[in-house]
Formats: sequence, C-alpha cells, structure tokens
Amino acid sequence: MYRGVFGINKDYSLKGLDCAVCAAKIEEALNAHSFIQAASLNFINKSLHLDFKDNCSLSLGEIQDIISAVEDGVTVAETDGGGHAHAHAHDGEDDDDEDEGGAYAQIKKLIYRIAAGLIFLSAAIYSKNPAAAFALYSLSYICGAYPLIISAVKNLFTKNLFDENFLMSVATIGAFALGDYHEAIGVTIFFQIGEVFEHYSVARSRKSIKSLMGLRPDYINIFDGSSFVKTPPESAKTGDIIRIKPGEKVALDCLITEGEASIDMSALTGESLARRVSAGSEIPGGSLNIDGLISARVLRPYAESSVSKILSLIEGAAAKKAKTEKFITKFARYYTPTVVFAAMALCIVPWLFMGHDFTVWFKRALIFLVISCPCALVISIPLGFFGGIGAASKRGILIKGANHLEALNNIKTFIFDKTGTITRGNFEVVDVVVETGTREEILKYAAIAEAHSSHPIARAIKKAYGAEIDESEISAYEEIRGLGIKAKINGADVFVGHDRFLHDEKIEHSVCIGAATTVHVAVNKKYSGYIVIADELKPESAGAVEWLERQNIHTVMLTGDNHITAENVAKIAGIPEFYADLLPHQKVEKLKFYKHKYPGSGHTAFVGDGINDAPVIALADIGFAMGGLGSDAAIESADIVLMNDSPAKIVEAIQIARRTRIIVYQNIALALGVKGVLLVFGAFGMAGMWDAVFADVGVAVLAILNSMRTMSVSRFK
Repeated sequence: MYRGVFGINKDYSLKGLDCAVCAAKIEEALNAHSFIQAASLNFINKSLHLDFKDNCSLSLGEIQDIISAVEDGVTVAETDGGGHAHAHAHDGEDDDDEDEGGAYAQIKKLIYRIAAGLIFLSAAIYSKNPAAAFALYSLSYICGAYPLIISAVKNLFTKNLFDENFLMSVATIGAFALGDYHEAIGVTIFFQIGEVFEHYSVARSRKSIKSLMGLRPDYINIFDGSSFVKTPPESAKTGDIIRIKPGEKVALDCLITEGEASIDMSALTGESLARRVSAGSEIPGGSLNIDGLISARVLRPYAESSVSKILSLIEGAAAKKAKTEKFITKFARYYTPTVVFAAMALCIVPWLFMGHDFTVWFKRALIFLVISCPCALVISIPLGFFGGIGAASKRGILIKGANHLEALNNIKTFIFDKTGTITRGNFEVVDVVVETGTREEILKYAAIAEAHSSHPIARAIKKAYGAEIDESEISAYEEIRGLGIKAKINGADVFVGHDRFLHDEKIEHSVCIGAATTVHVAVNKKYSGYIVIADELKPESAGAVEWLERQNIHTVMLTGDNHITAENVAKIAGIPEFYADLLPHQKVEKLKFYKHKYPGSGHTAFVGDGINDAPVIALADIGFAMGGLGSDAAIESADIVLMNDSPAKIVEAIQIARRTRIIVYQNIALALGVKGVLLVFGAFGMAGMWDAVFADVGVAVLAILNSMRTMSVSRFK
C-alpha cells in the first residue's frame, strides 16, 4: 500500500478469473463504488489496481463482495505491489505457478470434453436407431454445453447476465430444440476450441512476463560470520557479504570484493555482450554470473535494488490501459446487451407484426446471437498491448503502461538532452588553458571544489588531478545549480563553473573558443584559466536522429553547455535545432514551448539521463530516461526507461509501439468487419450457424493468434 495522486493505492491478485468480458464488468462495478477513484483490472495477468479516494479505503472482504456480486468463483488477495501475496515471501511466485499450471490443466479438460463430444457425435451420426442417436447427440451436446449453461444460470442471480455464456447457451439450446443437432454441437465444440486457444495465449503471455520475473533468484549465499548459507534475497542488509557462483543470478546490487567473472546483463538491458568485472566493480541485481566465483558486498537491500524496482514497474504496467483498450472495454459493455435485444426484436417483430414463420426468424435470431459474441475484441486487444510491453521489456525497454506504448505513435517532436544522451558522458580533460597561476593549481582548486560532486565532468577533473583530495581544506561550500560552485579552500575564495557564473560574479576572464565543454576557475575574484573537457558522441546517436527525422519527427537538443560545443554536437548528430547555455528551469520552459507548439496527448517526448533531467522528463508527454539501470530518479520520473544508454533503443521503442498498434487495429477491423457483415447476412437469412461459428470462434482465434505476434518482436526494419 502507498499514497499516490488520488489517495491510497493498492494492488491485488485475482484467482479463478477466466472470462475477459467478466473482467471488464468487475472493473466497471469497482469503478462505480463511491470510495474508489479508479480501478484497473488486467485479465491477462489477473492483476487489479485500485486508487482509493483520499481518506477512503475498502477491506478485502468488501472488495470480495463487489467482485462476487458480478462473477461468482473469483477470489481476491492483496499483494505488495510487486505481484506477491503478503502471506509469505514467495507466495507470489507460487501463485504464478498455480496460474500457469491451472491454465494448462484447463486446456486438458477442454481437450477431453472436445474429444468426448466428437466421439459421441460420430457415434450418433452412424447410429441406425433414432432414439439412440438422439441420446448420443444429447451426450455430445452436454459435453460442450454444460459449463456454459451452468455459468449462464449462475449469472441469472448476478448483474453479469449478458455475457458469452448466456449468448452461447440461448443460441445452442434453441438450435438443439429446433432439431439442428449438428449446428448446436458444432457451436459448442468450436467454442471450446476457441477457449483452448484463449487459455494457451493467455498462459503464454503470462509465461513471457514471468520469464522477466526470473531476474529474481530464490536464494543468495550470504556470509554469516563463519560460512556461506542459503537465505532469501529479502534477508540481506546493506554491507552483507554474499558469494555468487558460476551460473547463478545476481540477486542484489553489489560491489565485488573478491574474484572476477563475466557478467551477462541481457535480461536487464537487452544486450547480449557480457562484461568482464573484478574487485571494485559494481554489478546490478538481475544480471547473471557466467564463469567466475566472486564475493561481493551488498550495496542496498532487495526492496531498494534495481531488480526489485524493475519487477514492480513491469507488474504495474498493466494498471495503465491504452485509450483503445478502454474504448473496447466500454464498447463491449453496451454492445452485448444491444445485440441481445436486437436478436429478440429480429425474432419477435417479423413473427408478431408481419405474420412470418416464427421458427425461421427464431433460428436467425440464434445465429445473430452466436455471431455477436465480443470475445475476439475483449481478449485480443489487451493481449496485444500486454505482448508489446513484454517484448519491449525483453529488449531492455521498460514501458510503464499500455497508455505510454500507444502514445509513442503520436510523437511529433523529440527533445534530447546532450550529455549522457547524445554523447557518451565519458568526459576527459584534454587541455588546461592558464591565464594566471599554474596548470597544477587550476586543476587542484577545481578538483577540491568538485570533491562532493558525482557529475561526469567533476569525475573527469578529479581524475586529471590524480592526487588524493583532502576535504578538510574546504571551509565553506555552496553549489549554484546549473552554474557552478563557490568554495573557500585554504582561505581562498574559489569559483569553479560556467562562463555565465563568472559574469554574474563580475569576474573578468578570457573568451573561450573551442568545440568542447569548459570549466572556468577563478581564485579571490581573479581569473586563473579554464579546463577543456571533451565528450564523445555515441555511435548510435546520428542513426537514431536520422531515423526520427525520416519519420517526420522533429528533433531538438537542449544543453547547459556553451553554444560552440552544442553546435558541434548537433551538427555531427544531425539535429537541426538546438539550444545551449540553458539552466534546468530554462529546459523546462523550452519543453513547455514545444508542448504548446504541438498540442495533444503524447506529442512531445523528452529523453535524458534520468538524474539531472528528472523535472523535464516528468513534464514531457512521454518522458524517456536513458541508462536507467540502478537510477532511482530514472525509474521514478520517466514513462519509459531505457536500461542501457543507446539511442537506438528509442527507435526500437517506437517500432514496437507501431507494430503493436498495427496488430491491434488489425484485430479491431477483423472482428468488427466480419461480425458486421455476417450480422447483416444472418438477419436476412444469408448466413447459417456454421458462418456464425466462424464469426465468433474463428475470428477470436485469428485475433488471438495475431495478438501473440507482439510477444515475439525480435528485429525491426
């Protein structure tokens, strides 16, 4: 439980939820409650997210009552926000196993019923005795129809009357009563075949996401003072020593103290190239030790580790639905009752007011009901978005919700930060220009002033200085955000920072010329010189920018660096528009300008390193944090987290979004197109029960199989 925008937020897992339409109705019932601000239910992974109104909440029993009033047999359990039940540390994983095993067990039952139904049907067809044939037809029908009829009868006592069970029960009972045994049995058999595909696709989708959950190992080897013992990762504390054997996953963010190994971080970053590490190297939780025995010191507990936050992010993505997904859910809510009443009118009006044969129009109404079942849309659309998020996660692109995945298709302008985004951020001092004093003195004052900073430029200066820094030499210190540092070092007033900083302090200094980052140094109001620091453009930057421009997505670069440096980087990267010498609040103003220039949801994207750019990332329609591995600011502020620092991942994210949208739109067009045409044909007697079966089961199977393609996005063009 945590406090969010609306008040208290909680996550739950659902058991026994096997109907996508029922899931939509449960979500509707929860959203209608006066205490609940917003409810989001994901049928694919059976997760429920509730935003309660401020100072309001509901007990688990009260939520269970709301759910039971809609769908009997569905139970709710509170989780810790990462998909795990509260009872035990590993209950969430056990639940996942049960869900997966239950899905395949359900598939086996369906196959047995299908086989039994076909056997009885075959026997009835070849039977010479009419009474025996009728009995065999009845058994064949019961094999497929009894779960539908039982569910439909139960739903008579709930608000969930008009669902697929009701439609299929009425249609098949009516067909059987009219003597159309083959059609009635065929509908139930093919309906069960459709359910097999549905259960399989959902199980595979859950398994796909669950494979990401494999980032978290079941145990760690922790040193207890005399030996290494196996314990759950949650038991480790900061400073504990753990041992990681070859082939084991790294459970926690840690620093290697002994040994060396090749570390595979592909599960986190999507990149297959292993990295060689040794004593002093920091490695993130979720990576894999390939070949070495290493000991490491835990840097942070499991709840604060990179892998824990990543898993929570993936699980939480299901709560944020795309506009298309919400529309389909709302559409199905009104569509099903509408077609039921339309079928009743189709049966009654021609018979009652036009004197037509009741049997003919009754049969047309039954066909109309079978055609109208909305399962193809209700299942395939969420499955498509879920698969797209899963495919992106496997490539090191963490998308916090289907709404953000869909919004990637609407981007009109892409704004980049420079350092660590377009450039590597691997700064090196390439020159020290001296006006007064000596080179060593300038480096020393700059290094001591930057002693408390972890910024890449500060690290470059300290590296170039090369000596041990004695922080006791600093008697006063003030950092002016975006400009520089004032410090009193050994009694001297030292100013280190931006050219504008020295202007503000009215310190006269030389004009800096050069396509590089510069840090000016002044001592006791007297200009000493400047340090020239070079940064390298990332190899993928120019290609990513070129691709975006080809897609008519305007690119812009914002940076606090000087104009000459910015112009040089923008020219090499191919970025047509840039703004230099910007303070953090000025970056925010520029972003607001582009949001106003391109109004609309999701039209303006910003990508930064997730540390210094958190305010701009949070303000953008779509905020990208690059190199989010281990960055709290990145995971908290961004809508999309790129786990490595490659700009090529931006292109992949947009390509995955576009592919997902195409597949979702294909499913909508397929389902509505086929059903629309056959509904008209059925009303005029031009479509039979077998056509209806195709319009329902056939279209659902095709849509589900099509949605599953989003889970296996392996390469892009």
